[in-house]
Amino acid sequence: MQAPHLVATDVDGTLLDPDDRVSPRAAAVIERLVASGVGFVLVTGRPPRWIPPIVAQVGVARLAVCANGGVLYDALEDRVLWARVLEPDALALLAAAADETLPGCGLAVERVGRAEDGAPFVAEPGYRHAWVDGDDVTVDRAELLSRPAVKLLVREPRLSSDAMVAALTPVIGDAADLTFSHPRGLVEISSPGVTKATGLAEVAQRHGVEAADVIAFGDMPNDLEMLRWVGHGVAMGNAHPALLEVADEVTAGNGEDGLALVLERWF
Repeated sequence: MQAPHLVATDVDGTLLDPDDRVSPRAAAVIERLVASGVGFVLVTGRPPRWIPPIVAQVGVARLAVCANGGVLYDALEDRVLWARVLEPDALALLAAAADETLPGCGLAVERVGRAEDGAPFVAEPGYRHAWVDGDDVTVDRAELLSRPAVKLLVREPRLSSDAMVAALTPVIGDAADLTFSHPRGLVEISSPGVTKATGLAEVAQRHGVEAADVIAFGDMPNDLEMLRWVGHGVAMGNAHPALLEVADEVTAGNGEDGLALVLERWF
């Protein structure tokens, strides 16, 4: 591959090392590529509110595709540029499918809106968190499904995320997009056709860059479509087996500066 015109990277397990830090080596090569006029974008399952600490470590990042392609966020202006949401009717149907397929599972939603509209992350009482999120609020099922959301999260800690996707896919079909970024019992559901690839494609269009001139890095199944779409898809050494199968290249792990090792060829 020639030097890319746009660099896209997942955050957790990819850009961040096992201590949730951007290494000095990675930060330095990102600074050099941006200085040379190459675009740089974060593409993550994280919501916008979890992006500023990452941008602070990188220093030169501005745009972030969040919520697995559901949101485009301008970190410098702290502004959501657009969002692709699941409407309440769709949420209700998906919740019913989850209940039928995975009895006893817990549900939560990620919302994007004004601060006065309430908490961005709400969960029902039976939901067991996969990570610490101090911003969440517990609500009943009716309230949970009452407003548009960029993601519906289904939690069943007794199963692997792979097993949950396998069970839910035949039931949900093309009514939504299913993926995961956490291996132990958490499925993330977005609007039909919304993936990291679709969000990145819009960013590439803003930069006037073709897919062939984009390089992307990832480690989990929510990165699959993105790595397939770009001209050069790089899986981290710590990646899920599904990514190792489709990647154009496998680099070192996120604890061994795998991202920097690749980008230093050109920058």
